[in-house]
Amino acid sequence: MSIWPQLRLSRTIRAGRAPGTVLRCGLMDTMLADLAVSVVLCFDRPLDDERLAAGLARALERVPVFAGRLRTVDGVLEAVCDDSGVPLDLYTVDGTLAEAMGRVTAPGSDLADPVDAPAARTGGAPLFTVRVTRTGDGGTVLGCSWHHAVGDLHSFMLLLRIWSAAVEGEELPEAELVEDQDALLAGVLPESDCGRPGFRVPGEEEAQLLAREVAAGPRANRTVQILFTDAEVERMREEFSAAAGRRLSSGDVLCAHVVCTLRELDGDGAERWLTVPVNARRWLGLSPALVGNLLGDVHLPHQPKDGPAALAGALRAAVEEFPTAHLNLRANLDFLASLGRDRLRDCVPLGFDPQARRFSFSNWSRFGAYRVSFQGHRPVFFSPTANYPLPWVSWTVEGFGGAGFLTTVVLPARLAARVRGAEGRAALHRFRAAADELPAPAAAFPKVI
Repeated sequence: MSIWPQLRLSRTIRAGRAPGTVLRCGLMDTMLADLAVSVVLCFDRPLDDERLAAGLARALERVPVFAGRLRTVDGVLEAVCDDSGVPLDLYTVDGTLAEAMGRVTAPGSDLADPVDAPAARTGGAPLFTVRVTRTGDGGTVLGCSWHHAVGDLHSFMLLLRIWSAAVEGEELPEAELVEDQDALLAGVLPESDCGRPGFRVPGEEEAQLLAREVAAGPRANRTVQILFTDAEVERMREEFSAAAGRRLSSGDVLCAHVVCTLRELDGDGAERWLTVPVNARRWLGLSPALVGNLLGDVHLPHQPKDGPAALAGALRAAVEEFPTAHLNLRANLDFLASLGRDRLRDCVPLGFDPQARRFSFSNWSRFGAYRVSFQGHRPVFFSPTANYPLPWVSWTVEGFGGAGFLTTVVLPARLAARVRGAEGRAALHRFRAAADELPAPAAAFPKVI
């Protein structure tokens, strides 16, 4: 950006009434209670902050937990829908929208106000923040950050759709709050599942290693964004499907291609594990309007020598078998009962294992980010910001304007440099044809591979 952002207006958005509902956070909510998630939506038109504020206030009536605060009572984390409010700040910059979009994953990009998750856990900070940045060429960046204990991406997208409908004067989508998530799950989960909890208690030495990894993350790692066209993903889908002997999804093949190519560029031929989060609502027959962290995970071993088609096929089978082979929410509840809730903060998710180079692939495509509209304008770009500077973590969303796919991945600095070089670009885009057309905004982002 050509100058530092200038704060023009700061306010707190409230629904205007506090239902006072108290939500007993579930196991998954509590496991994620030290994390925040930040994203940006970019629009090539100016958005009226007054209409945005009024629409958000209406949305918070429908989903009041985002305007609430956390507290802990008798060792149980709770979210209180007290309408404490959501900070909304308006900034201006002289730089262009393209310059802003090129900085979304840079540390200190100042396009979102990350929620202070540890402070929010004790009630000392909001659970949702909004930053509106007007660029010098008439663009708007809508930066949103939410506390992960409130809900997953599905929950945020539900809020975003309600917010959009409020601004557009449309009927508001439904939202359902869960007053006791663990009780809800206990009533719908099968009596037995895979039996393997999705988290573990590291030993003292490993806990110290993990703490050092987190502390060193911003210095030791770099964020890389990779843009794939629809055509190249379709080519890999056709090739991998033929090799696997079954139809594969775009998400299956893109995950396998990215993981295997990065292992190849890293010169890593060892067996590693892949973790892929799964939205459990559909698999458990739950309403898509439910707010919260209703997530499961697929954990797969893979060896680079087997090739990406084998990994893509294994991932497709694992997702289809999720309710019987990978669902572990009851195992999580049983593990918590045996461990004791007071030790929950000692646990780490299985997917968090940077020492073992366990790769986490979150597929955020098809959640509808490019279908929301504010004042008749849809986003031209949607992306996570610099959320977790931990290696081997990735998120995939649709590309510019909703076309293609954009993968954001955090890698050790040396590997990131190799990925950005000619060898890395050639390997990652081996399925791209010379005739493939890249979206026009891509030319303005030399750091996007």
